[in-house]
Amino acid sequence: MTDFILFGSKRIDFLLEYSERKSLGITVTPDFLVMVRAPLDTSMEKVKEKLLKKAPWIIRQQSFFLSFYPKTPPRKYISGETHLYLGRQYRLKISYVTPESIKLKGQFIEVQTANKPRAKQLVSEWYLQNARTKFNIIAKPLIERFKKYKVEPSSIVLREMPTRWGSCTPKGKIILNPELIKAPKACIEYVMIHELCHLIHHDHTHKFIDLQEKEMPDWEKWKMKLERLLA
Repeated sequence: MTDFILFGSKRIDFLLEYSERKSLGITVTPDFLVMVRAPLDTSMEKVKEKLLKKAPWIIRQQSFFLSFYPKTPPRKYISGETHLYLGRQYRLKISYVTPESIKLKGQFIEVQTANKPRAKQLVSEWYLQNARTKFNIIAKPLIERFKKYKVEPSSIVLREMPTRWGSCTPKGKIILNPELIKAPKACIEYVMIHELCHLIHHDHTHKFIDLQEKEMPDWEKWKMKLERLLA
């Protein structure tokens, strides 16, 4: 059965299963599902009481599973197809002429190329180039803000990652998934703040969650937006 608890302003939904076991167990899956397995004679009141005690841990676990690689349907790179850029939808407008070029114009990503196979490469290179530029612009004020904690990333690099939007190495290198360029600016800021917090707290502890909450009070909103937009 399914039910929920309220922890402050946050709603935590959970799936409850009864079985012949001696203790109550709580698990958070990578897709943010909270599963509760309880002994047969456990009351719902007892279940919710336990969940409330574990709520901070549940929220930390859900935060840990930042997001999984976007499973967007394969793109065909043909005129009229929609593509995301900074959270907005644009249509491809492909002209098979030379010289080669690509630019954003109105509601279109206009591509000029001599042959169809090159369209995909040009669009991919355009996304990567814009990701490098925009990520640095967005990161600069955030890095300055975190200097009050006496931390600063050693570098920011782009790398395709199969299961993460971002990561932070023990030596302070922040790695960002270039696919983030398709998300709104605030989603990109959320990922960057998440990784900057890791320069201070390496694990998803209560202190980490508190710091992330302090630096971006509405982080959950943008986390969910990111998952909905690019899932």
